[in-house]
Amino acid sequence: MIGIRLIPQSEFTRVRGAGPPDAGPPDAGRLALLADMCRFNTLSAVKRAGSGHLGSSFSAMDIVVWLYFREMNTFAAGIRSPDRDVYFSSKGHDVPGLYAVLHAGGVVSREQLLKLRRLGGLDGHPDVGVPGIEANSGSLGMGISKGKGMAWAKRRQGHGGRVFVLTGDGELQEGQNYEALLNAARQGVPRLTVIVDHNKLQTDKPVAEISDLGDLEARFGTYGWKVLRCDGHSWADLERVFGELRQPRDVPAIVIADTVKGRGVSFMEHPRALAEGHGLYRWHAGAPDDDSFARASEELLASVRARATRLGLGPVAAEELATEPAPSLGGGPREFVAEAYGQALVELAARRPDLVVLDGDLAADCRIRAFEEKYPDRFIENGIAEQDMVSMAGGLARMGLLPVVNSFASFLASRANEQIYNNATERSKVIYVCHFGGLIPAGPGKSHQSVRDVSLFGALPNCTILQPCNPAETRQALEFLVERHDGVGVLRLAIGPSPRSIALPAGYTLTPGRGAVLTEGGDTVVLAYGPVLLHETLVAAEAMAARGSGLTVVNHPWLNRVDAEWLARLVAPYRRVCVVDDHAPVGGLADRVARVMAEAGLLEGREFLAFGVEGYPACGAPGEVLRHHGLDGMMLAERLLDGTAALSAGRTSARGEDGYTLEAPQ
Repeated sequence: MIGIRLIPQSEFTRVRGAGPPDAGPPDAGRLALLADMCRFNTLSAVKRAGSGHLGSSFSAMDIVVWLYFREMNTFAAGIRSPDRDVYFSSKGHDVPGLYAVLHAGGVVSREQLLKLRRLGGLDGHPDVGVPGIEANSGSLGMGISKGKGMAWAKRRQGHGGRVFVLTGDGELQEGQNYEALLNAARQGVPRLTVIVDHNKLQTDKPVAEISDLGDLEARFGTYGWKVLRCDGHSWADLERVFGELRQPRDVPAIVIADTVKGRGVSFMEHPRALAEGHGLYRWHAGAPDDDSFARASEELLASVRARATRLGLGPVAAEELATEPAPSLGGGPREFVAEAYGQALVELAARRPDLVVLDGDLAADCRIRAFEEKYPDRFIENGIAEQDMVSMAGGLARMGLLPVVNSFASFLASRANEQIYNNATERSKVIYVCHFGGLIPAGPGKSHQSVRDVSLFGALPNCTILQPCNPAETRQALEFLVERHDGVGVLRLAIGPSPRSIALPAGYTLTPGRGAVLTEGGDTVVLAYGPVLLHETLVAAEAMAARGSGLTVVNHPWLNRVDAEWLARLVAPYRRVCVVDDHAPVGGLADRVARVMAEAGLLEGREFLAFGVEGYPACGAPGEVLRHHGLDGMMLAERLLDGTAALSAGRTSARGEDGYTLEAPQ
């Protein structure tokens, strides 16, 4: 990897404290310098992590720096003072920028900043376990409601301090925002200020193309809020607006801050970046490639040094960081089940004119852009509004169409669960495609890791949930749900590259409730599914074989359907039956298998083991998070080996084929 540098905390302290006050708006030059220093560190942290959100971190940076270093008492009062000013981002994915600001203020350490999206470090979306983070976010639309709760509590408890909540403009498509806006003035929370980071871009397209917000000033004014507007990159404008908000008022306030996505790096700024991307913005998420990182890094560092020189502060030092690659899940082919899904969707649409596709501003991530381009008249973009999207799908189904609904599993299954249930009660056929299903990739954190969705869908009558392990099975699964299933269909897909190409038996065909044996041996049979945990289970089988112990591994893509007769034949030779769930222990495949075995009398004389995601899912690199939850291949092997001897002295570490080291719990 290309060399990465970080501006240390001591440099921020020096910049804040040295020299006379700036001319113009209070400390404008110094604030601009601090903002670009924080942008530089944000870029470095995201590059080191291998993922993160730069575009919106940069667009909000000047606002966040203004709040912490000019407006709020948070650093001076202390992050635990009940009288502190409170700030948090409702959209949440701009948190790398916030971490950089908290590092500049001495709250987040260098060591923590270097562990962005790593186990025990900084979560990919805000988590209150990190010092200075006031609210968990990343699941959009909740922030204004949470902020008014905080402001109401401060008034009730007699504490000082104001509450500032940042929202994205695309986020304003979520309906909960308007419930909060409607009630806030009536509930009496004048110390609440909402700031809209109005950078006018969503994931990769302009907000106006996805779901135009119209006249925001007029809209917000109808709710009884004080509405102000400013240039979110102008220190003079920020001083004007926030100076006005310091005056006593009896209603909450909204600041519409016009910003530029990617601000500070010329080729990431959206007027240029959008044109170079032919209408698509490429810097919303993900780490930049080495060349782009080098260009951005040099551009920001040049700006930092030029600003420091103008202020007479001398050069700003940046330290070189040691390279530390993230634990890998294996070196298999870059195979994506979601890519196969997108291709199969286009092919099915050619013979199914009733098939329509709905999207929640995730066309690129969900691999449905090819469908959008091929069949624009059958593609419906709903923006960031899952409940509206699901109920619209219900209306489409009632009129005889076949809607295929796409979003991330954690948002689709839970936020729109009542709407999904309502559709189901109408006996409508709707297919829900839950992308980002399961624990991995774990970098985005709890808001994006979907480990409850199987239980939520599994409670619906006549619902079938499938999670395929490779592209061929993905195409079969989609075709089954479209052509052969009459009820609610759920296709659960891993979003990242498969750790290996999983080979299914020759002539394999999806058969309801039945799996496919991948390896045979030993006295234990393990049922697993999906490319990630099937890979880890196969690693376990290989590790056990190397130690003279066999393991039978079965791919079982049917997450809530189990054929009892088939299962009885499968488990007959085995003393132990195990299920590895990419899900919480409650409501996943293990519960279904255990229930079927109990009803068929198959538990007698057998040990049944269920391995799943215990507790809240951890954030970090995939390998370290799987290990943390005891679900990586080597840990599974240890857990499946006989008794506690496997973890005795001399057996505390081993190395899997995917190259990361197991440290067994002591």
